[in-house]
Amino acid sequence: MSKIPDLLPCAQPVQLIAPDGAAVEPSDEASARGYAMPPDDDLLAVWRAMVIGRRFDAQATALTKQGRLAVYPSSRGQDACQVAPVLELKDSDWFFPTYRDSMALVARGIDPVKVLTLLRGDWHCGYDSAATRTAPQCTPLATQAVHAAGAADGLRRRGTDGVALCFVGDGATSEGDFHEAVNFAGVFNAPVVFLVQNNGYAISVPLAKQTKAPALSYKGIGYGVRAEQVDGNDAAAVLAVTRAAYQHARSGKGPFLIEAHTYRMEAHTNADDATRYRTTEEVDGWTGQDPIVRLQAYLVARGALDDARIEEVRAQGESLAADLRARMNAEPVVDPMELFAHVYAEPTPQLREQAQMVQRELAGSASAAGAHLPTPTKEEAR
Repeated sequence: MSKIPDLLPCAQPVQLIAPDGAAVEPSDEASARGYAMPPDDDLLAVWRAMVIGRRFDAQATALTKQGRLAVYPSSRGQDACQVAPVLELKDSDWFFPTYRDSMALVARGIDPVKVLTLLRGDWHCGYDSAATRTAPQCTPLATQAVHAAGAADGLRRRGTDGVALCFVGDGATSEGDFHEAVNFAGVFNAPVVFLVQNNGYAISVPLAKQTKAPALSYKGIGYGVRAEQVDGNDAAAVLAVTRAAYQHARSGKGPFLIEAHTYRMEAHTNADDATRYRTTEEVDGWTGQDPIVRLQAYLVARGALDDARIEEVRAQGESLAADLRARMNAEPVVDPMELFAHVYAEPTPQLREQAQMVQRELAGSASAAGAHLPTPTKEEAR
């Protein structure tokens, strides 16, 4: 059994870079746990991914306003939480994202158009989950946490050093699935890292109306799970804590719970009016803690980053955005009969009847003239 002090997070969120970009000495607690400033090259990789990720995020928001996406939950402001933990994953590790983690999927190396397929309304998931080791973005709160715990336990049983990374929001910590997942992971010593992006609100519900815990990271102690809290807008600190969490999990010590204190700068989605539950002053207060500006200032002061490199990466972001616009503005070619292709391994009589009805309605269309109910492959049947 773990001793209680070994499970508790630091009394204050771990911080390595102040909002103005100056390096800060970690607390005695943080130093004792080995949270040190990562090398410049690693921080440059995180900075680059954040810059490109934010340009993707801005373009996706614009596509929503143009009607190309049904909905888009922006992660602007949570850039460090989105990027740093994902860059530290191995190709063989698993990632379980939420609906807000599109930027993280781009950092994972997934095609941005495939990332937006779900939010476009074409399919439940536009990328190959097995090939990318990335689960579909999860809309129901916390259900992916149970899947992550199970996948991590599978990695452990196979004798690998793989880990599963599970993103959840602060609202998800109020769901039963979250507690079941953390408890299961603790009992079975599953190598899963739960990263809670505490952005202050579960849609419109502030954290104070969700919990009386001193911090969400303290919820780990009830399940015997090592926990930590970190300044989620400090990319260096997020990277350092995440690395420690992965090492903890890979070395057979079981799950790790991280609470990243951050802020959602945009509304919950394009359908939300955030002015109804938070003030402009509150949002402005967080603007000065921008994770990209903070890390960039630190790297420039150290001479690790200059104007030429900054413009180069910004240009890469613009190139990604232009490519995304062009491909998202092309009308997708869809086959209406795909509605029936993956409902059951063996189509039921009712499903065949419905398919025939749709076929009759499409009979006047040349493109649908040869449509038929697809026969499931052996792989689909399994």
